[in-house]
Amino acid sequence: MSGTGTTGIAAASRAEYCVVACAEAWRGAGEILAAPMGTVPAIGARLARLTFSPGLLLTDGEAMLMGDTPAMGTGPGSVEGWLPFRQHLTLTATGRRHVMMGASQIDRHGNQNISCIGDWARPARQLLGVRGAPVNTLNNPTSYWIPKHSARVFVEHVDMVSGVGYERAAAAGPSATRYHRIPEVISDLGVFDFETPERTMRLRSLHPGVSLEQVTGATGFALTIPAEVPLTREPTEAELRLIREVIDPNGLREREVPA
Repeated sequence: MSGTGTTGIAAASRAEYCVVACAEAWRGAGEILAAPMGTVPAIGARLARLTFSPGLLLTDGEAMLMGDTPAMGTGPGSVEGWLPFRQHLTLTATGRRHVMMGASQIDRHGNQNISCIGDWARPARQLLGVRGAPVNTLNNPTSYWIPKHSARVFVEHVDMVSGVGYERAAAAGPSATRYHRIPEVISDLGVFDFETPERTMRLRSLHPGVSLEQVTGATGFALTIPAEVPLTREPTEAELRLIREVIDPNGLREREVPA
């Protein structure tokens, strides 16, 4: 962190801007299940629930719906429901969920790869596998969190499609596009969306301290860039206190996005 404000609160770190950007993905979401994958998205989902999206449902990562919003690394003090894996899969298929996944590769259309690097017949590296990415992307909103923005991740073409992007969903027809939506891609450099006529990736905001040249140099394809690119929203003093004192007092966020 750098500097302090007039209230004595240290200025927000890059990781805390990322937390707020992730939280904003669930603004106004209503009573749906937030399914964050990664430390910063998990903090963001908790922040959203404690502030502007109190109806969010959160799990303990195993089989319980949490009735409260515990700090990272601690169990719930209150449990409001049972959500074993089979029921979680049912939610995935019915759309009452907004997942924020990771991506080993992502392209301009929002196709995501978490399966392998290199040619499918003889990959150079085996990753997680397709997992539930196709069902996620075709049945409920799917955003992405990428803690290290680079041209190795933001690529012209993914080596394998795990999560379905906009052009592939369109090619498959109405059954694929009906519930398909990729609201946001958030990285340690900025926030991106697909709000363009061609449904290709657009730079929505830059995190403070990040230049446009940094983003374009770390992206392996041409982004759509508005005439004026705003900065990512600054955390409020109340949000910073929640992040630092209630949700993540051990500073796990700073390990995922170092200062």
